[in-house]
Amino acid sequence: ESKKIMGTKPDGQLKYTVADTHHTHASYKDGNYDGRYAWINDKINSRLARIRLDYFVCDEITELPNVQGFHGIFPDKRDPVDPAINYTTRVFCGSEFQVPVPNTGKESLDPTKYRSMFTCVDAETMEVRWQVMIDGNCDLTATSYDGKLTATNQYNTESGVTYPEMMSAERDACLFFNVARIEQAVKDGKFKTYGDSKVPVVDGTRESNKDPKTALTCTVSVPKNPHGVNATPDGKYFICAGKLSPTATVIDLSKVLDWFDGKLESPDKAIAAEVEIGLGPLHTAFDGRGNAYTTLFLDSQVVKWNVDAAIKFAAGDNAQKYVVDRLDVQYQPGHINASQSETAAADGKWLCVGCKFSKDRYLPVGPLHPENEQLIDISGEKMVLVADHPVRPEPHDFIIFKRELLNPKQVYSMDDFPHAVKELKDSGVFREGKKVTVKLASQAPAFALPEFRLKVGDEVTLILTNIDKVEDLTHGFAIPKYNVNFIVNPQETASVTFKADKPGVFWCYCTH
Repeated sequence: ESKKIMGTKPDGQLKYTVADTHHTHASYKDGNYDGRYAWINDKINSRLARIRLDYFVCDEITELPNVQGFHGIFPDKRDPVDPAINYTTRVFCGSEFQVPVPNTGKESLDPTKYRSMFTCVDAETMEVRWQVMIDGNCDLTATSYDGKLTATNQYNTESGVTYPEMMSAERDACLFFNVARIEQAVKDGKFKTYGDSKVPVVDGTRESNKDPKTALTCTVSVPKNPHGVNATPDGKYFICAGKLSPTATVIDLSKVLDWFDGKLESPDKAIAAEVEIGLGPLHTAFDGRGNAYTTLFLDSQVVKWNVDAAIKFAAGDNAQKYVVDRLDVQYQPGHINASQSETAAADGKWLCVGCKFSKDRYLPVGPLHPENEQLIDISGEKMVLVADHPVRPEPHDFIIFKRELLNPKQVYSMDDFPHAVKELKDSGVFREGKKVTVKLASQAPAFALPEFRLKVGDEVTLILTNIDKVEDLTHGFAIPKYNVNFIVNPQETASVTFKADKPGVFWCYCTH
C-alpha cells in the first residue's frame, strides 16, 4: 500500500528513498481551513504529497514534470470564475531551480535556455492541470481570497546560475498569475508540451505578456532577493519580505487586477508601501487586527508592524509609527506562522517561529544540534515569549489552526479495504504454485494463526487485518531477518510481499 503511493521502479523497488520537505498548507472553504487535506512539497524530487486530515495519512504523491527544486506551495481558496466553488480545487507549486526544457542534456551548457515553471495541481485528482513557463525563478507562493490571483516571489529575475549573477539586480519581483486567463488559454489550445510530458505549458514570459488586457502574468518589482510572499487576512494585500533588503513590500491586489484590466499604467503602481523593518526579513504572519509579524534573520528578531500605518507612512505621513514591537528570538529565525494566520479567521492569539540555530538553548547532543521552535503569545500589544521546543534540523514551515476545524476518525472503516480479513476464521494459507497468500486477522492479544509454513522460493503476500474496534489499539507485525515490520490500526488492512529465501524458524511478533 505504501509503495503504491510512494511510487516504484519497474522492478518494484521504491523510485525514491529520500525527500526534502519544506512547506505545508491546508485546504480552504469560505476563506478558512476546512479540515479535508494538507499538502507538503518534496524539493529534491519535485513531488507534491497530500495528507488526508480525516486519518492524518498521506494518500497521494504526484511528481511534477519539467521542474527541479519545487519549493513553495499554496492551495487556492475559491474558484476565480464560479462563485459556487468556494473551496480549494487547485494547489499551486513554484520551482526554484531553472533547467533546460526538456532537460535532455542537449542545452546543458547554455543557461539562456534554462526556464522555471509554475505548476497547478488538481486538489482532488492530484493530476497536474497546467504549467506556466516564466523568466526567472519561483520561491514561495500565495493565493488571493477571491481565487483570481496567485503569485510567487522571485529572487533570481536575472536567471543567473552563479551567486554574483543572481544578486546583480537591485530589484527582483513578485510575479502574479491570472488564473482564469491561464485556464482559458489552455482550453483554447494555446499551449505547448515538452518531452514525454502531456501537461499543457503556457507562455508566461515577460516578452509575451506586455499587453495587460491579454497578459497571463504581471511582474511587480520588489527589492533585492525577496524570500517570502504572504496574503493578509483581509484579502487586500500580498506582502513580500526583502531578505537582502531591510524592507517589506505591500502590494495592493485590487491594483494588480486593475493592471490586468488595462486601468493601471505600470504594475509597480500596485505597490502600496515599501518600508524598512529590520535586517534580513524573511517571512510574515498576521493577527487579524491589521498587524504583520516578520522574521528578521540577521537581527534574530520578530518585528510586529502595522500594515495600514506602513501604507500611510509610505504615502508621506512621517508621524506614523508603523513598527509596534520587536522581540529577540534564539536564533536566526526563518519561518513563522500565527494561529489561523493566512485565513479570514486569523485570531491573533499565538505565534510560532522556527529558529535555524539553537546555540546555547539546549544541552549539546553531539555535532548536530537540535534547533529551536519558539511559541509566542501575541494576544496583547507586546509579544511575550512563552516556550522553547527543540526540533530536528531544519525547522521549516507549519500552520496553526483551531481544533474544532478537524474531525479525525479514531478507527478505520474496514469496508474501505477490499482485501480485508474480516473474521478470525477467514485466516489461512492459500497456495497457487509458488505464489502464496497468507490471510491473517489479529485481535488483541493474538494473531488468528499460531503459525504458517512456507517453502523456500515461495513468493509470499501476507495480508493482515486488525479487527479490533477499540481506538488506539494498534497492532504491529514483524518477521525477523526478512526486513518486514508494519502496523495496522483498528479496522485497517495492510499487506507486504516478500520471497521466502531462507529456511528455518522465524518468530513473527507484534511490534506495537
